[in-house]
Amino acid sequence: MTLVEALRAAVPDGVLAEAEDLIAYGFDGTFYERTPPLVVLPVTTAQVSAVHRIATERRIAITPRAMGSGLSGGAVPLGGSIVLGVARMDRILEIDPVDRVAVVQAGVINARLQAEVEQRGLFYPPDPSSLKQSAIGGNVAENAGGARCLKYGVTGDYVLALEVVLPDGTVIRTGGRTVKNVTGYDLRRLFTGAEGTLGTITEITLRLLSKPRFARAATAAFDRIEDAADATTAVMASGVLPAAIELVDNLTMRCVEANSPIGLPLDADALLIFGVDGNDERVLAGDLATIERIVREHGARDVRVAQTDAESERLWTARRSISPALARRRPNKLGEDVCIPPRALTALIRRVREIAAEYALEIPIFGHIGDGNLHPNILCDKRDAEEMQRVAGAARAIFETTVELGGTLSGEHGIGLLKKQFMELDVGPETLAVMRTIKDAIDPLGIMNPGKIFPDPGGADAFQL
Repeated sequence: MTLVEALRAAVPDGVLAEAEDLIAYGFDGTFYERTPPLVVLPVTTAQVSAVHRIATERRIAITPRAMGSGLSGGAVPLGGSIVLGVARMDRILEIDPVDRVAVVQAGVINARLQAEVEQRGLFYPPDPSSLKQSAIGGNVAENAGGARCLKYGVTGDYVLALEVVLPDGTVIRTGGRTVKNVTGYDLRRLFTGAEGTLGTITEITLRLLSKPRFARAATAAFDRIEDAADATTAVMASGVLPAAIELVDNLTMRCVEANSPIGLPLDADALLIFGVDGNDERVLAGDLATIERIVREHGARDVRVAQTDAESERLWTARRSISPALARRRPNKLGEDVCIPPRALTALIRRVREIAAEYALEIPIFGHIGDGNLHPNILCDKRDAEEMQRVAGAARAIFETTVELGGTLSGEHGIGLLKKQFMELDVGPETLAVMRTIKDAIDPLGIMNPGKIFPDPGGADAFQL
């Protein structure tokens, strides 16, 4: 029996082999592309397990894939990998208001889950900008974040239990429906953020909160981006905990306004967007008053508080539209995802602007400045070999600066292909060796998402795009 025949017997009507079908599964939100030889789209965990067994028997590599909206190349198939897509596993299996959990299959879209639980007065906080396209399985695989992570934390903070198919087809469940669970090794955390290199996640049990009754937004415009960074650290030191503090620099604002105008202050060097939420409007009003006082003390020239829910939503829609807006300015972009301690924000922002000038590149800066997670995006054209050499140099300089400032390579996008050559720079050789030991123990044949996370020989010196 051929490989295609074996897979079609395991997943009837779920195997794609035609060239025109395969192309769509060979890329993600980066500019990396590798067309897979086959795509398999199971609908049950049993089918996923069968695909794993076939892959193990035949020594065929597997690249798990949710919706392909990732920004690190993690879902791009390398080494002749077949793509195992979970998009058809899209059922919300349970929403329990007593246990405050949601049980979902890996292909459920984030925004759909949020809408369903909020109809019941519940709240699932993780909100990546791609929430209308990205699936929960991919969010877990990358340990995705979002604007609200400042107050509420990342995806991994809401994962109570996982069902995972190991490389050989064994199905395990780890965790449970309780907030407290310290029985044995915390395997939930191990598979969360592993980017499909240890197994395929098929089902997730998520912790839910009560939905805040009120939410408000405000903006503060600055003539100097450094003042915006200093204002952010001052707000965080004040005792006020916003749900979100987002930074948008001038170039980013210009791209957003060119794409879908909402009246952003294009004569400002930077804009901060604040989100606050809670159950007491008077407390929120007090928090906003404190924020306004602090940002004005740090150079904000204009502070505006959204007066309606619709006005607030326009601000957050504009924030979520940044990536497509940047895509209109240049054919490609290299989206970075560095995270640094708050006290280093000004130094990183200043250095990124120096790097942009040094390498003659446009590098708009935006991101979740409240928790130190910034997204310097390097705009480029991958068809221009000379420019791509400069892009690689700029990316390396940003990574090295981040580590020097006590930060880390990724806050929410993962490592994938984009940053793997710098893993040792970030975590050190000893920690990287422990990660390899875990990978080898769980996946001795190396069939799960090959070519991701772990650097190729040469490390940072071999980095190229």
